[in-house]
Amino acid sequence: MWTRLAAVALLMKSAMSHPRALPSGFIAPCLPSNAPTPSGREWVHEIKFDGFRVIARKKDKRVKLYSRPGNDLTDRFPLIVEALAKLRSRSCIIDGEAVACGDDGIPSFDRIRYRRHDADVFLYAFDLIELNGEDLRRDPLAVRKATLASVLAQAASGLRFTEHLDEEDGRSCSHTPASLAWKALCRSGATRSIVRVAHCIG
Repeated sequence: MWTRLAAVALLMKSAMSHPRALPSGFIAPCLPSNAPTPSGREWVHEIKFDGFRVIARKKDKRVKLYSRPGNDLTDRFPLIVEALAKLRSRSCIIDGEAVACGDDGIPSFDRIRYRRHDADVFLYAFDLIELNGEDLRRDPLAVRKATLASVLAQAASGLRFTEHLDEEDGRSCSHTPASLAWKALCRSGATRSIVRVAHCIG
């Protein structure tokens, strides 16, 4: 008994002293934190869908999908891989949320969690980290999102651009597609919100 416990302790110590190497090309995403809901021009509001955070990387025709801690999800979501491979960009790294919808059209976390391979999962993309070899993380978020919208303008169904609401939307643009979708989803109770700094890095 004591021998087994000692062996387990040695394995745990070894794992802690030699952390798992992250895959090449992986960029750890910025993580949200709980805080009072802010407002003002320096903030944008985005819909938080129930899914898996994904860092999607394309280099030439090679595509990799990584989870938040860096696990390889490429084989699980073929629709996202196919759409990413078809983008005209030579290379890009996109931050987003992989989502699986139920029969009612509402994102279902249980479905994406328990299915190891789902050809219907698509990516709600909300940030562009790199494009054609250029690191965009020091650009304002508004600029990155505008560039991302352009990149995804002709994308296949596996990639969808995440709209956002800013202070101007909230005051006077209540009938924009983003605002109407926001209100409908909030009424359904199907989602939450996430707020990001409009000029944040990453």
